[in-house]
Amino acid sequence: MVDNSGSGLVRSAGLPEAIRIVENQTNLGFGAAFNQSFRLSRAPFLATLNDDAVPAPGWLEALVEAIETRADAGMCASRVVLAGEGKLDSAGMLIAGDGSSKQRGHGRPPEEYAWPEEVLFASGSAALYRRTMLEEVGLFDEDFFLYCEDTDLGLRARWAGWSCLYVPNAIVEHRYSHSAGRGSPLKAFYVERNRLFVVVKNFPARALWKVPFFAAVRYFWHVVLLARGQGTAGELRRGGHSAWELARIVLAAHAGLWGARRRLAIQRRVIRAKRRISPREFCRLLRAHAIGLHEVAAL
Repeated sequence: MVDNSGSGLVRSAGLPEAIRIVENQTNLGFGAAFNQSFRLSRAPFLATLNDDAVPAPGWLEALVEAIETRADAGMCASRVVLAGEGKLDSAGMLIAGDGSSKQRGHGRPPEEYAWPEEVLFASGSAALYRRTMLEEVGLFDEDFFLYCEDTDLGLRARWAGWSCLYVPNAIVEHRYSHSAGRGSPLKAFYVERNRLFVVVKNFPARALWKVPFFAAVRYFWHVVLLARGQGTAGELRRGGHSAWELARIVLAAHAGLWGARRRLAIQRRVIRAKRRISPREFCRLLRAHAIGLHEVAAL
């Protein structure tokens, strides 16, 4: 277990000897904390669980049982419900044409997602990963720091031929965006910058050239919803942030992409070298698990 808060609130007294707690003095980011756990363990499977997520009894057992049924399953997604709301947070993840990733079934009744099936990849808020998959495709990209690192890892795994299973009886309650705030500039910056990282690393050329056009459509819907006080942009506006500040966040995200362009180009070549499916098959996966740009802006 890694305590990444720097608060020193986690204590090891009274815990079984097999449980080791690592207390970081500062927040190293979600991916870095998980990677620490990977390097310190030899377990065949590794679970992620946000500090604002509470698992139901049998959560981990259900994930392990599911992943052991499929040799090609590199990841398992939980049924994550919004704490106190009786609605779904995620049942796996979806992706838009501009690389924006959103929770499958977010805000829907949980009973609508009560059957196991294959999904694109898992939300890192509560997931299980196979060690052999991680050894093959690599760990979380620590440069993401917050948000979308599960998207990047999930897509890298799909390139390498691994699948993801949704396990509806692995239930977790989650306080949505408790860490950075649902409508905070911090979240907006990292989500936008890391979306760009995801597409440059993972999208094949036939999908990559379309990304700016899809992004323009999403920005249009953000402007429309901002005027209505709805969606992510509306939440930022209600938090006292102006439209000009939102534009500045977008520009800062693109500047971050420019600064990381060489590293991302190298990572892109590594992903391609490890791929087991064709760009056509990868694009088919993206289409099969797609979400509309209006819906992305509205969530």
